[in-house]
Amino acid sequence: MELKIENMTCGGCARSVTRAIQSVDPTARVETNPASRLVTVETTATRADLQQVLEEAGYPASAG
Repeated sequence: MELKIENMTCGGCARSVTRAIQSVDPTARVETNPASRLVTVETTATRADLQQVLEEAGYPASAG
């Protein structure tokens, strides 16, 4: 699934986003692109679960 995260602007943000996603699904494959503010995730977690944990981490996400 692809998520758009408007305030992911640097590598540090990307690491925080990855950690948040992997807190829900430790086996998730996460590819971040801070330049386009897109995250591609291969996971068994639901989009709603990921959006909730990202919101809590300060990185609200929308469908990419």
